[in-house]
Amino acid sequence: MKVNLSKDELAEMMRRMIRIRYFEDAAVELHKNGEIRGSLHTSHGQEGEIVGACMALRLDDYMVGNHRSHGHPIGKGAKLRGLMAELLARETGVCRGKGGSMHLADFSVGSLGETSIVGSGIPVAAGAALGAKMQGLDRVSLCFFGDGAAQEGAFHEGINFAAIWQLPAIFLCENNGYAVSTPISKTALVENIADRAAGYGIPGVVVDGQDVIAVHEAVSAAVQRARAGEGPTLIEAKTYRYLDHAANMGRDLKYRTDEEIESWRSSKDPIARFQARMLQDFKFEASEIEAIDAAVKEDVADSVTFAKDSPFPDPAEAWTDVYAPIVA
Repeated sequence: MKVNLSKDELAEMMRRMIRIRYFEDAAVELHKNGEIRGSLHTSHGQEGEIVGACMALRLDDYMVGNHRSHGHPIGKGAKLRGLMAELLARETGVCRGKGGSMHLADFSVGSLGETSIVGSGIPVAAGAALGAKMQGLDRVSLCFFGDGAAQEGAFHEGINFAAIWQLPAIFLCENNGYAVSTPISKTALVENIADRAAGYGIPGVVVDGQDVIAVHEAVSAAVQRARAGEGPTLIEAKTYRYLDHAANMGRDLKYRTDEEIESWRSSKDPIARFQARMLQDFKFEASEIEAIDAAVKEDVADSVTFAKDSPFPDPAEAWTDVYAPIVA
């Protein structure tokens, strides 16, 4: 199959995937050392579906994520310094140190926010799509949510609303097989979450979430449909997370085997698979990939240094951004 992406775009796909991987590697270590407080949910193993989807968007398109929140803005092109500073609760963070790991937002890349409330991003994304339509804009709204969120009432409400109003939205279910420790087979009788799309009269697409190109093609088709005024699409990316639901949880729930995790790591890793295609199908030199890798490592290290050197917010900041200003 012919891939309609330039060499620069293919290189950017790799750059963003390893940015997510290395950024979160660094975050896990900082969390282990007590420098990042609270929960930290990582996207190790899910980089392909994130980047494939985000690179089908324009910079001004909207994106809404979930509690597994660092990968999405990085996939949309966010700078690392502000994100890392936010994780370390610094004043220079994208939310001035008050959002933390699960509540990131970066309007500069269209990231409207990540949220710890399972499924709550779905109606937010529908609302953003409605706003774009009412303003006569050709922006689309992409929403990431997990298989656990697909069992929430907000899933039905948000997608049904988007469907009947033919809103320019793409709902992307990151089906990594588990809602914390509960397998999807225990919470849904349908084989695919995307099969539910028929109930809303919209297209439902299942895609290999470990194949960044396949996800990009599926989301690109949905974006084209949305911009043409033909309404939303429900896409299900079959993916996998290597680490626990949250990093350093401190307990072994024994809901999956080491063999299962290793099988995904060794044969279905999205970064390794794409690197192989870059060398074989897209004629990259190994040195070109190594240069991208080295530059990203420097970028991540710089973000950590920047964050640690940044001040904490002034205590008075607790009172800002709480209420809208009163206009006389």
